[in-house]
This record gives sequence, C-alpha cells and structure tokens, in this order.
Amino acid sequence: MAIEQVIITWAHLVSASIWVGGAIFLGVVLAPLLKRMSFSTEERLELMIKTGRRFNKIALPSLVILIVTGIYNSHLVLQSPEILFSSSYGAFLITKIILVIALIVTFTVHIRVFSRDVEKKITERQIADNELRKLNRKGMILGEATVVISVAILFFAALLDAGI
Repeated sequence: MAIEQVIITWAHLVSASIWVGGAIFLGVVLAPLLKRMSFSTEERLELMIKTGRRFNKIALPSLVILIVTGIYNSHLVLQSPEILFSSSYGAFLITKIILVIALIVTFTVHIRVFSRDVEKKITERQIADNELRKLNRKGMILGEATVVISVAILFFAALLDAGI
C-alpha cells in the first residue's frame, strides 16, 4: 500500500471518529445529562446549540474530508458501472452513498432549524413555550437521526472493507 493511500485512509478514519464520536457524545451523553440536571428547556436548548456550533467547527471539515476521501477510495468502482450494479460490493457502496446523502440532508436541516435567529430568540427568552417544545423535539429527532445514519454508514464501510 502506497504511503498516499495510508494517509488518505488515516484521514478518512480520523474524520469518521470525529464525526460519529461527536454525534454520539452530543446525543447520548450531553443531551440526557442536561435534562437530568433540571435546566429549563431554554437553558438546555441554548447550551446544546452553543455546543453544536462549536462542534460544527471541526465536524463540518471532518464531513468534507470524509466525502472527499470516500469518493477517492471508491473511484475505481465508480468508474466501472458493471461492478457497481452487479456485485454485493456495488450494492453496499450505493447504499452507503444514499446514507451519506441522507446524512447531509439531515445535517443541513438541523443547522437551518437552529439558525442564529432561533438561537437569539431562545437566549432572549422571546419564544413561546409550545414553540420551544417543538424545537426541542425537532432537535432530538434530528440528533438521533444523525447518530443512527452515521452508525449505519460505519456498518456499510465495514462491509465494504471486508469485501463481502
């Protein structure tokens, strides 16, 4: 294996660790912890938004690196449509690509739902309780979807690596 391929694989794995590890931390560790600490819904959302924004500073570049290195790693298969559509490897790769697209859409929706305007309204307590509950619920659903999709992508990456 050439040193270039080692570096590309390493960058892909580090980026996956940052993306998936961060998503799991936010959804499985931080959110439930904040809820148990009996903060108000406003305080929890404000903290989660601020933490999410800070995480996005490394998460977004990691996602871009994952996509670029993923395309590079699969470029030979993508150049051969017969392999893509006639093998289990191709089926797994297509599934992984669809999941990555779903992840990008979910991530984009999450960012749009919790815009700076929404954050400002929460911080300044200018948002109705029912709207706050809806935002909280949307955040939970989008966060859980991000974790599930990310872990599913890892599973298909393992299938591709195993050559099944």
